[in-house]
Amino acid sequence: MEFSSRRFSSFVCISVVIFHLVLVRANVLDGSRTPRKVLQNWLQSECARNRIRKDQSDRTYTSNAGFGNHQDGKDITIVVTYSDPSGDVRLGTVRSKDLSASWHWVDPNERQDQLKSSQRLEDSSQSRVRFEDFDRDSLIELRSRVSVVMQDPQGSPLDPVKLQRLALRQERKDRRTADLLREDKENNGQAEAAAIERSKELDTTAKGSYSIWRREHENPNSDYTLKLMKDQIIMAKTYASIARSMNESYLYKSLINHFRQNRRAIGEANTDSELHSSALERAKAMGCILSKAKDKLYEGIKLIRKLRAMVQSTENTVDALKKKSAFLTQQAAKTVPKPLNCLPLVLTTDYFQQGLQKRVVLNKNVLDDPSLYHYAIFSDNVLATSVVVNSTVLHASEPEKHVFHVVTDKLNFAAMKMWFLVNSPENVTIQVKNIDDFKWLNSSYCSVLRQLESARMKEYYFKTSHPSTVSDGLENLKYRNPKYLSMLNHLRFYLPEVYPKLEKILFLDDDIVVQKDLTPLWSIDMQGMVNAAVETCKESFHRFDKYLNFSHPKISENFDPNACGWAFGMNMFDLKEWRKRNMTGIYHYWQDMNEDRTLWKLGSLPPGLITFYNLTYPLDRGWHVLGLGYDAQLNQTEIDNAAVVHYNGNYKPWLELAITKYKPYWSRYVMPDNPYLRLCRISQ
Repeated sequence: MEFSSRRFSSFVCISVVIFHLVLVRANVLDGSRTPRKVLQNWLQSECARNRIRKDQSDRTYTSNAGFGNHQDGKDITIVVTYSDPSGDVRLGTVRSKDLSASWHWVDPNERQDQLKSSQRLEDSSQSRVRFEDFDRDSLIELRSRVSVVMQDPQGSPLDPVKLQRLALRQERKDRRTADLLREDKENNGQAEAAAIERSKELDTTAKGSYSIWRREHENPNSDYTLKLMKDQIIMAKTYASIARSMNESYLYKSLINHFRQNRRAIGEANTDSELHSSALERAKAMGCILSKAKDKLYEGIKLIRKLRAMVQSTENTVDALKKKSAFLTQQAAKTVPKPLNCLPLVLTTDYFQQGLQKRVVLNKNVLDDPSLYHYAIFSDNVLATSVVVNSTVLHASEPEKHVFHVVTDKLNFAAMKMWFLVNSPENVTIQVKNIDDFKWLNSSYCSVLRQLESARMKEYYFKTSHPSTVSDGLENLKYRNPKYLSMLNHLRFYLPEVYPKLEKILFLDDDIVVQKDLTPLWSIDMQGMVNAAVETCKESFHRFDKYLNFSHPKISENFDPNACGWAFGMNMFDLKEWRKRNMTGIYHYWQDMNEDRTLWKLGSLPPGLITFYNLTYPLDRGWHVLGLGYDAQLNQTEIDNAAVVHYNGNYKPWLELAITKYKPYWSRYVMPDNPYLRLCRISQ
């Protein structure tokens, strides 16, 4: 259709030209005109442009260096008809040999072959651009985009070489796009997988008290006004002091008056919602008086000096309060509550009234049988010891094979014995001994007992006028706890002497609770070690340098400051290996070296670390979780899954100081229906 319209247009143009020549007798182009000029004028005419478009359908002039004239090489005369700018019709001739080398003839048949070749190239290019990650719509869009690129702006096909380059370039772009999309999907998948792994580590068992409905959470700056008023009070005190020194009595009285009003408005408030309704107005009034004071009294040097003095005074007050708090905490920790003091008194009374002091019901063969599971508990706390025994027996698979060896002091011996005579779990053997019955445990044999009886130690503990009571600070207060004066705390270093016929024994403190069967501990291969315990070091915490004085050459030469510490509370001791290595003799050696307390402070853990250095087998942390007596931020899941939880610290579970959320782990093993507990009003 397009070809016919072009021929018709050409025919009309030629007819009009001939008709115009006949009517107006147009002057024919003379031979003086050059062929190049004739061709230039002809190309400028609209009719010539129509002719060129027609010729491009049949024979196309193409600018392509390297091609000559038409294929036959003959000189052909080209007749051209055109209209000049004035509108006159002109007729001229141009020789083909006068055309530049950049023009060549294209045969119509060759033109059709070129069109077919370019179409095949386009189809092959489109067939190569396929990606698995593209959907059908994206592929259609890609095909249309490539098809558009294959055509020049006038709709004529490009050279095959250029078409191939365009197709390859488009293919590379699309391949790169697909690769980027694939990488993006992979990165998203990795991020999702990492987020899932992190979510698995999140402890969802600990529930906080946060609620978006609480008033203090309505505004992220819920205490802005409160902080502002507190800052105003500080500045008011500062300017009031300066005003008084400069005899500005009126300003001084105004500042003091606003200071008192603001302090009353704040009261015990912790957030803006708890402030008095007049607090904001008082803050504005305080701002006005502070502005006046600043204009009249502000001097940089005086203000800085006053603020420094206030900071120093506040620091001194804080330090004094910290010491007072530590002292009161230690006092509360070592004070026996009235109900716990009542229990041993009642038990002792019944023990002697009922004449049970000569009652012997234990089988001696069971007490020394190494094939049974033996426990050592050294305590003067009847209730705490009963919880340890009850929790252990409750989780034991074979309770009849468990033997408990309890050692207490003379004061609590009758009460401890009476309790287990009337409240002993079924099929369980419980032996109660008095530490004073160990005649071999005297000052001539025991280093620590000799030191405790020395005048220097008595002065350290009992003379309040001693300089150390003022200058010791927070750390040494805990060493004035009576437990450090008790031999029950050091009896753990004499286990082979206390139980000469046993081979293995599990030592338990009286502030622990057992939550699983402990019999697998006897089957652990300790690999020649004497002590098996859970290590407590985490990063730089609880290592040897925390407990020992490494400035002393005896310590620095024999021990590694980065060696990992461990905990007493649940320890498996191989008594055969103990006797073989003479561990009690090693303990005596180092205890004698520390008579002046320069190697370590008081307590049983530092000499334990030294005595069993490189002889401690590390147990899995799941056996023993510590910190329930001082750390309120422990992992709840670890506590629930632990075999033994330990209330080491001042906040023992039987005291009012106990951390509330940890107390149920202990109180569930207290027998509330026991008549002695009801009599002394001991409840959970």
